[in-house]
Amino acid sequence: MSEHWENEGQIVDATKEPITKKRLVEDLHDAGVNPGDTLIVHTSMRTIGWIVGGAVTVIEAFMEAVSDQGTLVMPTQSTDNGEPSRWQHPPVPEAWWQIIRDETPPYNPETTPTRKMGIIGETFRKYPNVHRSAHPNASFGAWGRKSEYVVETHPVDDVFGANSPLGKLYELDAKIILVGTGLEANTSLHYSEYKANLPNMPIEDKGAAILENGERIWKTWKALEYNDDDFHKIAADYEEKAGLSPIYIGQAESHIFSMRKLVDFSVEWLRKNRHYEKVESS
Repeated sequence: MSEHWENEGQIVDATKEPITKKRLVEDLHDAGVNPGDTLIVHTSMRTIGWIVGGAVTVIEAFMEAVSDQGTLVMPTQSTDNGEPSRWQHPPVPEAWWQIIRDETPPYNPETTPTRKMGIIGETFRKYPNVHRSAHPNASFGAWGRKSEYVVETHPVDDVFGANSPLGKLYELDAKIILVGTGLEANTSLHYSEYKANLPNMPIEDKGAAILENGERIWKTWKALEYNDDDFHKIAADYEEKAGLSPIYIGQAESHIFSMRKLVDFSVEWLRKNRHYEKVESS
């Protein structure tokens, strides 16, 4: 508790004046967010400044900025419902792996909490009229006019591909906004990896607890091994090429992109700059 208040005190000290919903809506409109837009959002709340009303104010500012004719999307991932042998942050002992597979509660879009998505993402996924996709560890939440369409399909083995919410967002030419996060936080670039169809891209074993025909099972599948190590470089190169500059939402340095333009640029960037060696099967 003391650490929480120490951090909040630091945010108060760093804030020139309280950040209100009216201020955030104005900043979003100035940044290029318009009524009717489809918007995918990544946020770091502490970078915005001290906000009157906290996460609820931020969410409602985004909703007001896109209006009820728009659509608001956020990642709502629950990566702790996943194959434990691949966990790195932190890893767990091998002796725990099977216990985790046997005992993890099955994914439920209404009750499964997010993991490392921040208070805004966790608050958003519980908001009225937010629909959440069915992927057990890489879901997205969506609110607004096209929300059900965005999340209606999300196969376990197509986490960031054509049938995922990212595929729908690309089709809808969504806007991406990163509020106070690094360029590497841009989940939409995983769709670029899918579209680039890079030769020899690694495949990994995946798993999660799900409900199938009303029964809790540990589902396994194989999927592309996505990698965000070069996302910051890709987005920075695109900003330079497109002549984009950071914008500010509250006090947070932020970035806004056309998803379709960024993804199309990223596909070519990946084909030119990212290469995998062929792995010989034994």
